[in-house]
Amino acid sequence: MHVVILCGGQGTRLREETEFRPKPLVEVGGRPILWHIMKSYAHHGIRDFVLCLGYRASAFKEYFLNYEAMNNDFTICLGQNHRITYHDAHHEQDYKVTLADTGLNTMTGARMKMVQRHVSGDTFMATYGDGVSDVDITRLLAFHRSHGRLATLTTVRPVSRFGVIELGADSRVLDFAEKPNVKGWINAGFFVFERRVFDYLDIDPNCILEREPLEKLARDGELVAYQHDGFFYAMDTYREYLYLNELWSRNEAPWAVWGKQQQDAEQQGAEKVLADV
Repeated sequence: MHVVILCGGQGTRLREETEFRPKPLVEVGGRPILWHIMKSYAHHGIRDFVLCLGYRASAFKEYFLNYEAMNNDFTICLGQNHRITYHDAHHEQDYKVTLADTGLNTMTGARMKMVQRHVSGDTFMATYGDGVSDVDITRLLAFHRSHGRLATLTTVRPVSRFGVIELGADSRVLDFAEKPNVKGWINAGFFVFERRVFDYLDIDPNCILEREPLEKLARDGELVAYQHDGFFYAMDTYREYLYLNELWSRNEAPWAVWGKQQQDAEQQGAEKVLADV
């Protein structure tokens, strides 16, 4: 099964980090947030990815082309008998990554439509390249198959940016909640689609997945929400970038569902790199 990951945005609200690299390659714990997203799917046995590229597309190509050399010890033989021998086996074995340049200013729906030829099978998944979650991908897929509709999106409770205060008639504070969950649900991505969803998309660069395509799917009764009560966090701003890195550094990253043991190893590796600089 394929996972389409939308990686084309310019990340203007995170300009401190995205001036020279695309947001999905901004690092959390020494690894691109895209890597964390892919690890979450791989934990559930899904290792076939299609990346919809746009802003600084070449950075993604360089990252994956150099992945073996940057994640293994190796011996290189120079000259006419040039060859490279890798001495280790990193954890990302058998990942298949298709990198598709979908244009600098293309909107999300058009990006997805443009990679249709790279997606096989009747069912595929999709998500954004800047949000991490502990959503159970296996249960999400089972839920999608249980209702028989064309599309499933994962919803989460939004968290207020501010503390919420309940006041009495005399202005006494009756209750105080620091950044509580608020009413309603928001789209967190982590979609499951049937192939016919491509018929709802348009190659027009202005086609926005979250507008007409999802709205029409909803009107047609083909869009169902998977309600996730666990962790979800999108890295849109520098504050959110710092928060995710703080969670990782404390070994408290809820999205690291692939195992705490490997998280510890990755943390040690990142610290070693920093110590060698």
